Amino acid sequence: MGVIWAGVLIGIGGTVAMDLWALLLNRLAGQGMPNWGNVGRWVAWLFRGRVFHDDIGAAAPVRGEVALGWAFHYFVGVVYGVVFALIVGRAWFGDPVFWQVWLWGIVTIAGGWFLLQPGMGLGWALSQTTQPWVGRIKGLIAHTVFALGMWGVALLG
Repeated sequence: MGVIWAGVLIGIGGTVAMDLWALLLNRLAGQGMPNWGNVGRWVAWLFRGRVFHDDIGAAAPVRGEVALGWAFHYFVGVVYGVVFALIVGRAWFGDPVFWQVWLWGIVTIAGGWFLLQPGMGLGWALSQTTQPWVGRIKGLIAHTVFALGMWGVALLG
């Protein structure tokens, strides 16, 4: 299998793992599910030339924003998987090392902290929320789960 396709598969696997983690937290701890509609709204507004909002919830709704948010979520997961695969190369897939993909999973949180969250009005790394460190820790855990999903799929390959 080519390194690009391997990257696509681990990216999907990591994203699915992250979604299953969110579902588990929702069912067992009552944590709310991610609002992919707001993400889709933000993406739609990107195409209209606006990156930063004071409050994405106050921006005009966009038709199909939930589907767009989900699609963007998986698109980003695939991009992260492919970029990682290109960085580590084909050899990594023969003997996947967890710490390498875990480090990548932690690095990928930068996209949320420094583009998506400020773009949606939540501040840099959730700084405009009531409990930024709680959200940051949850994000680091979720990105660790993303890395575990990527690694698990690589082990299956």
